[in-house]
Amino acid sequence: MDDGTWFRHPASNKTWSNYTTCVDIEDLKMRTQVNMIYKGGYTISLAALILSIFIFFYFKSLSCTRIQIHKNLFISLAVNSLLWLIWYEAVADNLPVLFANGLGCQILHVLVQYFLVATYLWMFCEGLYLHTLLVVTFVTESKVMPILHLIGWGVPAILVTIYAILRKSNKEDSVHCWIHESLYSWSLSGPVLISIIANLIFLINIVRLLLTKLHSTAQTSPRSSFKEAKNSSIRSKRSTISTQSAPSGRTKKAVRATLILIPLLGLQYVVTPFRPDQGTPWEYAYQVTSALLASCQGLCVALLFCFCNGEVVTAMRKKWRQCRLSKKRPWHSCSGVTSVSVCTLNPPFLSSNILGSLL
Repeated sequence: MDDGTWFRHPASNKTWSNYTTCVDIEDLKMRTQVNMIYKGGYTISLAALILSIFIFFYFKSLSCTRIQIHKNLFISLAVNSLLWLIWYEAVADNLPVLFANGLGCQILHVLVQYFLVATYLWMFCEGLYLHTLLVVTFVTESKVMPILHLIGWGVPAILVTIYAILRKSNKEDSVHCWIHESLYSWSLSGPVLISIIANLIFLINIVRLLLTKLHSTAQTSPRSSFKEAKNSSIRSKRSTISTQSAPSGRTKKAVRATLILIPLLGLQYVVTPFRPDQGTPWEYAYQVTSALLASCQGLCVALLFCFCNGEVVTAMRKKWRQCRLSKKRPWHSCSGVTSVSVCTLNPPFLSSNILGSLL
């Protein structure tokens, strides 16, 4: 300053030099590209999730417990995508808002964190319910859904409240709309990490149970074709090929079902927990991979568990046929036909039904 003293920042009252005009151009380009990936991925995912939520609520036949859990997960993913888009446009790319550090941007940050944690915990609920179906003989919706709602919506509210109180009490962490990483972020990332590890354990046990059940089914299958095989060499060869290919086909289905479960349970985040240091050669690859996995998860889940779901496709085809028939019958509307729920999952036939619903 003119009197020989250092300038002090009005907010912190500490000596401060303005280096905001000094920008690393390469780092700025990288982060701009990563932000564009986030925005594009979240926009596409939001559109797919909104359409999926509409389909789930429109077709009354899709009303079983599994679809109810899908609805909550899709809602948390959709709101999370919307809030991230608002955050990038209104806060992250708006320096005056960052430096003003108003209450509104802080509340937006808390909401983003809440729905982010809720998304992880609803993924945990997906794994918990699927694992429970394989372990417990009878599961009733009236008992399961209240517990899952408490885990999916209640636990994140408690965690985010603790996080907000701790961060608000520390003035150094309460600047720039809380955009920087905080020491108290472990109050959120810790439970999230536990939920991902639990889902990984669930997936391993689900695969073990499915393969065990498929193996036992293959061993107990009837083998009455041996007498007939003696009469014809061609029929013997066919039966030999079929008995050899059937177990491998079931195993392939189990592996494919396992791969489909990965985005539903959020296990793709296992590859992104360790962030490379800033400026290292792997930073750009990590940032792009992390952006694609986080922003496109909603699109992948919507494609696999809504648009490609057999029950959804059946319901939409049935509705399409009803609408085509209604055009030929002017006194009837396509919305006046009742539908029967086919979204059931019977525990004694879990291996075939779960594979059928996932594939």
